[in-house]
Amino acid sequence: QVQVAESGGGSVQAGGSLRLSCTVSGSIFRSSAMGWYRQAPGKQREFVASFPSSYGDSVKGRFSISADNAKRTIYLQMNNLKPEDTAIYYCKLQPSIEAVYWGQGTQVTVSS
Repeated sequence: QVQVAESGGGSVQAGGSLRLSCTVSGSIFRSSAMGWYRQAPGKQREFVASFPSSYGDSVKGRFSISADNAKRTIYLQMNNLKPEDTAIYYCKLQPSIEAVYWGQGTQVTVSS
């Protein structure tokens, strides 16, 4: 059974940084099939980043995605955080069209 688990969220002031982690357990891990999404209160879930280096317009130049395959983990380094980055951040693994796995999410709160 595949499980996806995010960690690293928290509260930070505007201009600060956080690094999120997403670890996969089970039989499937392929960083190229993984990405980050976020959902703010009252808004739809939106794309944040995926491999090799695709980013949502609002985070380009501030966020960076990376992977440690040996640890079955991907990361999202978030710099120069803004209040509008406040959201629940989700990790997605989609090794095929039929198989999509989401984590439970990790809260990021940025105060001004």
